[in-house]
Amino acid sequence: MAQGKLKVKAKLPASAKPKGGGNKNNNNNKGRPIQRRGNAPVRPKKAKFEEQNKLKKIISKTVNKAMEQELRQRALGGKQSLTKKEPASSSSGQKK
Repeated sequence: MAQGKLKVKAKLPASAKPKGGGNKNNNNNKGRPIQRRGNAPVRPKKAKFEEQNKLKKIISKTVNKAMEQELRQRALGGKQSLTKKEPASSSSGQKK
């Protein structure tokens, strides 16, 4: 058997305003945020990601090049070296 009194739910006074505009089922009335046509083509996401990666690579290359130049300047003490950095596949090893 139950011991003690039953809990009574508190009732709002008639003069109090209800929260949320008074409509209990606001969430059910919203529906989908974007209406799409059923036969609309869906673009693949791969191209978008490839473009983002391409931009990231370009940015990282330019940042690395700038950092390399700055480090060279610091290492040389502000003096420009007269030697030019050339790739390994240069034409210096050709036979005549």
